[in-house]
Amino acid sequence: MSTLRLVPGAPDGVLAALAGVLDGSGGPFAPVPGDAVGAARVREAVVPEEPVDEGTAVVLTTSGSSGEPKGVVLSRDALVASAAATHERLGGPGQWLLPMKPYFVGGLQILTRSLVARTSPVVLGDSFTESAKQLTGTRRYTAMVPTQLARYLETDLEGLRVFDAIVIGGAATPAALKARAAAAGVNAIPAYGMTETGSGCVYDGVPLDGTSIRLDGGRILIKGNTLFSGYRLKPELTAEVLRDGWFRTQDRGEIVDGRLRVVGRVDDVVISGGVNVTLTTVQARLLEHPKVRDAVVLGVPDAEWGTRVVAFVVPEAEDPARDELRDWVSETLPRTWAPQDVVQLPELPMLASGKVDRQRLLEGVR
Repeated sequence: MSTLRLVPGAPDGVLAALAGVLDGSGGPFAPVPGDAVGAARVREAVVPEEPVDEGTAVVLTTSGSSGEPKGVVLSRDALVASAAATHERLGGPGQWLLPMKPYFVGGLQILTRSLVARTSPVVLGDSFTESAKQLTGTRRYTAMVPTQLARYLETDLEGLRVFDAIVIGGAATPAALKARAAAAGVNAIPAYGMTETGSGCVYDGVPLDGTSIRLDGGRILIKGNTLFSGYRLKPELTAEVLRDGWFRTQDRGEIVDGRLRVVGRVDDVVISGGVNVTLTTVQARLLEHPKVRDAVVLGVPDAEWGTRVVAFVVPEAEDPARDELRDWVSETLPRTWAPQDVVQLPELPMLASGKVDRQRLLEGVR
């Protein structure tokens, strides 16, 4: 058994620890954010005083917007396999820009890819465009969440065009955003994956080499050489999701023209007034409205409805009225699916990982 090290979550600290894991000079580690709450969550999830299994490279804490934190155990082989498969899909090794925190799997894998490619990553500075121009590799890459891509399309288009490919993960990429990027000459590639899969393992609906997918009643199952080893000190939970080499995700999907399309979470169907409502479908419809820049739809416990459907909307210049949005949803979906409440916000609250902070939204309406 080995001892788990806690290392600073800054890029230099994580890069040094990761380099030691990959070349065998250092032991397994868990990166720790600088804030007290983040550090406490890591300690709760990884329990550093307990020994770790041989083969462990890093233990990452799932960011989840709710629920108790979990430590996801990733091996050196899983990290390297993910990096190699990513470079193979993108057209070869390159130099990477790091625009996110490296204690989440997306940022950690940017550093892993850099080490595997023997290139020096560039850490995002005050200006995205100026940081992008610091890249000198023959192929240049970065990764970000959809919200970042949307903002940079408005403010840093020149910087986005520097890259041979930009991997978009952490959340579903709206079709309109992908089309907007393509029209602007930006090669944005939607990726599907999570901490348990060593970052994105399905690019633009097609699994990376070494990864297989299948559906079980609509639930997405993943098998391959980038999978995590298990949840830290949670054998029962690990056994629930890792069965016969397949990881049972919490996502639903379908295969369309040979490509995986993620249609939502297993638990994103709520019962409101006796009617099953698929929240992600309502959200997708709202995002098609010309006055809506961003949106997320959640179910809120309610004494009358059982669950109340609430839309949190970031409007464009003109604010859409509640009834206008309800009518818009009802044009293509059942009227009973239209959100009972619409909360307008200047921006959606985000976690450090770049995902929407759903728990914070829920706390604001309960």
